Amino acid sequence: MAGHGVRGRSGGRPTLEEVAARAGVGRGTVSRVINGSPRVSDATRAAVEAAVAELGYVPNTAARALAANRTDAIALVVPEPETRFFAEPYFSDMLKGVGAELSETEMQLLLIFAGSDRERRRLAQYLAAHRVDGVLLVSVHADDPLPDMLSQLEIPAVISGPRSAAESLASVDSDNFAGARSAVEHLLSRGRRSIAHITGRLDVYGAQRRVDGYRAALRDAGHAVDEQLIEAGDFTEEGGRRAMAELLRRRPGLDAVFAGSDVTAAGARQVLREAGRSIPGDVALVGYDDSAIARHMEPPLTSVRQPIEEMGRAMIDLLLTEIADRRPAASRGLDRHQVVLPTELVERASS
Repeated sequence: MAGHGVRGRSGGRPTLEEVAARAGVGRGTVSRVINGSPRVSDATRAAVEAAVAELGYVPNTAARALAANRTDAIALVVPEPETRFFAEPYFSDMLKGVGAELSETEMQLLLIFAGSDRERRRLAQYLAAHRVDGVLLVSVHADDPLPDMLSQLEIPAVISGPRSAAESLASVDSDNFAGARSAVEHLLSRGRRSIAHITGRLDVYGAQRRVDGYRAALRDAGHAVDEQLIEAGDFTEEGGRRAMAELLRRRPGLDAVFAGSDVTAAGARQVLREAGRSIPGDVALVGYDDSAIARHMEPPLTSVRQPIEEMGRAMIDLLLTEIADRRPAASRGLDRHQVVLPTELVERASS
């Protein structure tokens, strides 16, 4: 009796040889049909496909990948400590988008942390052995050696945000300049005039572009940029606390803060409250990312939404294109793939 529950003669999962015997063809012919070769007649293809269905044969994807010099695996590399990955919603949202898009394929996803020199050395050895078909790099700093290493190894790669305006690798990012500008324009429209900015890590190009957007919004409105109202942060809550304390020391009369991330805004909020400043009465507060933190903060946080899950999906789409070509874009001499997705300001009670 035919059906998907039929077992092979060995009692285990059906083999390629058993499919060939059922279809009355050779083992090589079955392999060609399974791998989509055009060098098979329609009648033979139909016979093999019928035998596959009757036996419930499942191709050995690992063996096929080996034969094709592929691993059917992608690495998501995070050059940050694990503690930061699990503390910041940006990473979990990115992982969600990557996983959702990859679920439509046969590819496996490996999550690799490379926040220390030891981890980077181990990663370099792993990648040099070509154990993955491609790499997604998130949270890349300007001096990070990993992108150049991937180019040298000719491993297809996509990064979440370029390292500079001259990025050679494919990248996906949100419009950091426009997002920051919209945040400051919003604060200006609310009558705020002494607007501080707590930056992200300034060795991250996206954080630099947010500073550029902040400056542009002030200049376009006819306001001078007060450098004493700009304080470096690092996207963390503790960084937000430190920066906010310093800003209050230098400019105690400030009436608004644009923070480089929602997590940073949470740290700034704590310091403002401890200093007796009401939000938004005394100081309006705007974050960046529109994460769950923004919605659950008291008062709820106005924030710039960047489509992080969509960015993860776009990174996978780009990477699969790179893998299909088997050469990174930089070595193909093609136009760089630089995808920039729009942001949106979500207004809440904090401003």
